[in-house]
Amino acid sequence: MSAPPGAAAPLPQPTQPPMSILDRAAATLHPSYFSLVMATGIVSLAAWIESGGNGVLAALARGMFWLNLVFFAALWVLALARLARHHPRLVADFSDHNKSVGFFTMVPGACVLGTQALLIQGMTGLAWGLWIVGTVLWAVLTYTIFTVLTVKSVKPTLADGISGGWLLSVVATQAVAVLAGQLAGAAGAEGIEGHGHSEGLLFIALVMWLGGAMLYVWIIALIFYRYTFFPFKPSDLAPPYWINMGAMAISTLAGATLLLAVKDRDAGSALVRDLLPFIKGATLLFWATATWWIPMLLILGVWRHIVKRFPLRYDPLYFGAVFPLGMYSVATARMGGEGGAIDLPPFLSVLPSVFCYVSLAAWALAVAGMGYTVVVGARVRK
Repeated sequence: MSAPPGAAAPLPQPTQPPMSILDRAAATLHPSYFSLVMATGIVSLAAWIESGGNGVLAALARGMFWLNLVFFAALWVLALARLARHHPRLVADFSDHNKSVGFFTMVPGACVLGTQALLIQGMTGLAWGLWIVGTVLWAVLTYTIFTVLTVKSVKPTLADGISGGWLLSVVATQAVAVLAGQLAGAAGAEGIEGHGHSEGLLFIALVMWLGGAMLYVWIIALIFYRYTFFPFKPSDLAPPYWINMGAMAISTLAGATLLLAVKDRDAGSALVRDLLPFIKGATLLFWATATWWIPMLLILGVWRHIVKRFPLRYDPLYFGAVFPLGMYSVATARMGGEGGAIDLPPFLSVLPSVFCYVSLAAWALAVAGMGYTVVVGARVRK
């Protein structure tokens, strides 16, 4: 519309430069996106164990390790960009009961990548560095998140505030324990020079394993209460509920790692050796609990997507559902497979293989969904 006669022409309005793709990705980065690293890492490890270190699956596991390094670095670039340029959004996520627990994915992301480096590539130095990063992150995130959520004045109801994502705090704790136990085993295998490291690491692994188990008991009681005594909509059954199983699977792996670190050796922690019967019983309990959750979660998934016809579309949270599948494969193999920590019936030996291939398929679908979303989003912005 032209200006009236005699009126001053309107001044041109300054145009805002469009957000760059990197800046937009940083601004909208979900706190749980490090589950991409968790899922890629554990599926790689499942393939490595299944292959025995040879063949196509072994080559795939190595390729996924290098891919995971790229994912890890890219996500840290986005996370640091978000801290620098979108600080208010970051602070808001930390005080959100549903989103804040997603930051815990940074810890198992670092530790699972460290396990890949140690077991697949033999990069002990990188594994140590990632364990230190993961341990520091665990301490900072645990006491920051739980303090913020405790002291905030306005809080959601239990039905709106609790979800399976809260169990990521357990996964983070157990991830530190797993890598500590693996590094202890590596240090102990080096002989006398590594014995001091082995003793201290096994104590840390033991304490973190026990603490993570106690944390699971606290949180799962609230989740189960929410399940059974509050109305449940299909939209409430988000993918992080698979962490109900995944937290127990990684607890199984942590226990098995402790057992394997001192198996058939005089080296290692005398405390762990004294507790071997307890550790074996608790590890089997955790595996049985993880196994119990699988049919339950499958039934609820059928109810959500088939009975209630909830649409199945890509969500970064689906990587949080891939991780438990791969973890169950690895944990079962380490606990009861050939050379495992506990002698189990032979018919259970098929489980690691089945869940290895299921997790590979689920990971491929999730990555394809991520790629499709990125491409479509780029076209829309054009």
